[in-house]
Amino acid sequence: LGNAKNKDQLILLATQLRERDEEPGPGDLHSIGTVGMILRTRKLSDGRLKLLVQGLMRARVGKPVKKGSPEVRLERLPDVSDGDSETTSTATALVRSVKEDLQRYADGGKTLSTELTLVLSSVEEPGRLADLVVANLPVKVVDGQPLLETLDPVARLQKVSVLLKKEIEILTLQASIQTRAREEMSKSQREYFLREQLRQIQSELGGDKPGGNSENLRARLREARLPDEARLEAERQLTQLEQTSSGGVEASVIRSYLEWLIEVPWWKKSDGHFDLPLARRILDEDHFGLEDVKDRILEHLGVLKLTEQRKGGSKPSTILCFVGPPGVGKTSLGRSIARALGRKFVRMSLGGMRDEAEIRGHRRTYVGSMPGRVIQGMRQAQTTNPVFMLDEIDKVGADFRGDPASALLEVLDPEQNCAFRDHYLGVGYDLSQVLFVTTANNADTIPRPLLDRMELICISGYDDDQKVEIARRHVVPRQIEAAGLEGTKVSFPDEALRAIVVEYTREAGLRELERQVAQVCRKLALRVVEGNGDAVRTFEISTLELGQFLGAPMPPPLGITEHNPIGVALGLAWTPYGGEVLPVEAQWMAGRGSLILTGQLGEVMKESAMTALSFARSRAAQCGLPANFYADREVHIHVPAGAVPKDGPSAGVTIACALISLFSDRPLRPRVAMTGELTLQGRVFPVGGLKEKLLAAVRNGVERVLIPDKNERDLDDLPKKIRDRLEIQLVATMDDVLRLALDEPVLPAARPLSKAQVAHTS
Repeated sequence: LGNAKNKDQLILLATQLRERDEEPGPGDLHSIGTVGMILRTRKLSDGRLKLLVQGLMRARVGKPVKKGSPEVRLERLPDVSDGDSETTSTATALVRSVKEDLQRYADGGKTLSTELTLVLSSVEEPGRLADLVVANLPVKVVDGQPLLETLDPVARLQKVSVLLKKEIEILTLQASIQTRAREEMSKSQREYFLREQLRQIQSELGGDKPGGNSENLRARLREARLPDEARLEAERQLTQLEQTSSGGVEASVIRSYLEWLIEVPWWKKSDGHFDLPLARRILDEDHFGLEDVKDRILEHLGVLKLTEQRKGGSKPSTILCFVGPPGVGKTSLGRSIARALGRKFVRMSLGGMRDEAEIRGHRRTYVGSMPGRVIQGMRQAQTTNPVFMLDEIDKVGADFRGDPASALLEVLDPEQNCAFRDHYLGVGYDLSQVLFVTTANNADTIPRPLLDRMELICISGYDDDQKVEIARRHVVPRQIEAAGLEGTKVSFPDEALRAIVVEYTREAGLRELERQVAQVCRKLALRVVEGNGDAVRTFEISTLELGQFLGAPMPPPLGITEHNPIGVALGLAWTPYGGEVLPVEAQWMAGRGSLILTGQLGEVMKESAMTALSFARSRAAQCGLPANFYADREVHIHVPAGAVPKDGPSAGVTIACALISLFSDRPLRPRVAMTGELTLQGRVFPVGGLKEKLLAAVRNGVERVLIPDKNERDLDDLPKKIRDRLEIQLVATMDDVLRLALDEPVLPAARPLSKAQVAHTS
């Protein structure tokens, strides 16, 4: 190369016989090569030279000029042609054909420079045209060397024509493939292409090596120590993942499934304890009152402790269901149980749930499928024995997507939940170590098969004294902290708290009380901020200031007056939100012997009203009315509030008293309420929800309550404070009710009261 540069810039270029030889000698080169002129040289950064060479002629390699010299003798090889007319015609046709093929080659997507196009259009010699065309084709050495050694220009051009046609066919086939690919490419294929590009980019940026993700998953599956069924399924899915393109949608689904198998706890348990004295202390700290409820919880924990000691593992056989009005602490009881046991707490709200897949999960064939909320809760807990609360279980619905309540049967049944099968996981999962706790406002709306698997623990509500104590211990400190008044001395005397409870709230729970206390704290916080940031102040809330903070007190309850109008009686009703005092109004006017009922009464309550009317008509003579008085009269019974739906049989006694008061023109005694189911013979049958009804009577200022004698045993669950504040009378018939409720009796005075009547129960 140095000699060529120093002399005439000529150099012989010859290809190797064997391409893989690193240091070929003279005998390892083809005998025919190309003589070229070096036009430009450039030294690269790695020390190599880059040459720009222009080919001049063919030449045969001869002997070296001197032994060991890089210079050799060359034999020039000019083109050899026959020159006859037939050869000339063939050459002309070949030239035209090659030029046309070259144009098709350019139209197929191969770009040719403008200078080359001009030169080729003016070339008519077959040999020169062949050399120019082959120089711009992607020809391999094994195909180019025979062309170089072909000295006949026509024969050489024929070979070039064949190569050019092959290249045109390849371009046509490539274009056809690209066209079909574009037409058939779906959304998933485009996503795969983009993900593959992203994977390559991440790989170039130092991401995971191909196959590294599957190896990582395999190692994590070994650490998870899956059960046999889950392990076999995981290995099968992992093998399928390794055979699937890493950027495809199917691979993403499999990876997500394996991640769930790994992250769901299979063996890990909480290091809990069954320290019953500690559990009792925690329950007392978190909840004031509710002694029966806390005793039942401790009994349940004691059974779990004995079961664990004798059988080596505690498997809850009973599902506790806390039933009561809102705001009485059902959900917080679940948290306290978890804290007392030292376990994780998971809460799942079932209110409004109508899709069975929310419990069992979706099958993996669906797009965006996931496990059900039970398995999601277990992954959240990361233990196999958490306290799992199913909140608002009475509000589960059903529609065309299935019945979630039926799916819960497998979850809550101790005989089935040891192999709960989620549709997404597809393998059995053991829920037998989970301590399930449920809550409800109304047990009547819980499906019977589901209710049969649970033990109901009724939480009736709180009386005024309990509310004051809970507010002092828990509500006030919590709201002071929430309002940012920790550095301010805020005092709520018991008198102020009692005034808030009595005058501004009327509920079984504590939520409205908490809202009222929060409103007072917010106004105090505003005063602190408006006082130029002086947070060191003392506030003592008095009963006289409550009007400034909370506005006017609530109006008195409906029907609670010092003097009852004629035809008005007070009943006691039970609702999922606690007990209520229910006034009943009766009026009559001229008509055709019909009965009008208003106040959104249900079918059962309408039947109770008709029964009460029939009983009242049977006592018309004792009320001083003729037997046919109803023929030209129309009776209207209304139960406020008219916007609230009402139903149930326990208002029969109340409606009968209102009608007897109307027919006899005698008012009922004030502040007397009653409850009981009435029969046509005048007997009083027992009712449910008595504790809630009596608590409502105390909240609304009732002094005397008439209840069926068959409910006497329910009084044992009533706190002594409530019994002391009420005059509770037991009645067996409507005669007993009327003697105790009417201001002036309408029945014969000589008839004695029944033995079931009790003057005062304490």
